Amino acid sequence: MTDMNAKVKDMATHTYGTWNWQKAWQAPMLVTDAEGVYFYDGKGKPYFDFSSQLMCSNLGHKNQAIIEAIAKQAEKLPYVAPGFTTEAALEAVEALRSVMPPEFTKLFFSTSGTEANDGALVMTRLSQAPNYKVISRYHSYHGATSAGMAFTGDPRRWPVERVRYTVDGVCFAPDCYCYRCPFAMEYPACNVQCARYLDYMIKEEGNVAAMIVEPIVGTNGRLVPPPEYFPLVRKICDENNVLLIADEVMTGWFRTGKAFAMEHWNVMPDIMTTAKGCTSAYTPLGITASTQKVADFFDDNLFCHGHTYAYHPLALSAVPPAMAEYRKLMDSGLPQEVAEHLENKLYELADNHPCVGDVRGIGHFWGLEIVKNRATKEPFNVKADKISGKPLMTGKIAGQAMQNGLYIAPWYDTLVIAPPLIITKAQVDEALELLSKALEVADQETVSTDVAASRSSAF
Repeated sequence: MTDMNAKVKDMATHTYGTWNWQKAWQAPMLVTDAEGVYFYDGKGKPYFDFSSQLMCSNLGHKNQAIIEAIAKQAEKLPYVAPGFTTEAALEAVEALRSVMPPEFTKLFFSTSGTEANDGALVMTRLSQAPNYKVISRYHSYHGATSAGMAFTGDPRRWPVERVRYTVDGVCFAPDCYCYRCPFAMEYPACNVQCARYLDYMIKEEGNVAAMIVEPIVGTNGRLVPPPEYFPLVRKICDENNVLLIADEVMTGWFRTGKAFAMEHWNVMPDIMTTAKGCTSAYTPLGITASTQKVADFFDDNLFCHGHTYAYHPLALSAVPPAMAEYRKLMDSGLPQEVAEHLENKLYELADNHPCVGDVRGIGHFWGLEIVKNRATKEPFNVKADKISGKPLMTGKIAGQAMQNGLYIAPWYDTLVIAPPLIITKAQVDEALELLSKALEVADQETVSTDVAASRSSAF
């Protein structure tokens, strides 16, 4: 183990840690194994994977059907240029179309969610020319490439705007953030003003080609919109000849109980991007799906996009077994039963911890917003704290949880509750017991109040 520790330290010296000050990348945890809802460190200690790593390991770890398919493809044909097609691609398309809404008639395969959003930008700006502007939202994350970061509203955009924010014509709209309504109203009295404002914004901006949304905001809070929000957004987009792009990178593949989150509102986007759960993260794959309305333009116009690893057969080989595993899992009823149990248990958890200001989510996709004062909704930290390097209360909670044997991804104001879809009720109870102990770190610094936690999760 001493030799292994030295190797970890040497690795940290010679590699960049993602999204972090490099002084914090001196001793990353060595993970040596993972199975089911657990992963293990170098000493064999198990950790509940309560955020599915980066909200991507939807089917848990070491699924044998997916592993075997990848191994067979590696032996047969690990790579061929994207100008050819492969059996892996044929089978992946067939499997995906059995799950995706039939309106998505054409697909482009890349290797990540942010690259999927790059593809959406290409489709949008070519087919919508001369209109070119894209409306995003302030509480959004759409990836780390120049396009993805330009679309992104969260604070990671700030330090790199001058470096990689090279996509112009992106503007930001208010969020459907009911707990902290940007129009200082409480739903339903607000009349969904966050959506109605979009019509004014589109007309005033001019040249708007598309709006990109996360159906339920992921990294930036698991914000669940009111039931009227997306039907109204769809109507406004149609009236203004604006494409609606749904970024389902986190919310897709049954994470919210349905195959895709937009199905909760019966709203059909013009373009959908997805990744993560499409292979349960066993291989890196991104998908940009378009309706025929978008695809028709490229019959007589150049689709000027592609890269070396597009349609990578090894990446695509994980898709058919993943789709089969999802069908089997959903048919069993386990995710549906556990989702209801998880929701109830999270509300109970909030009742016992004054640091939890809001509980929101659906299915296996939840957020706990951590506050200093429930009555005033005063936060422990704000966006600027994430970029400045100031210690975050959510980081303290997550750190304590790791010591307890629970991995939970923190953001500057929320904790991500997104366990694998294979988790059981008993495992949820055990994990939440560990989280409850970790929340005591914040409770000690929370102003005492009789105000109950908000529950902005109902459709």
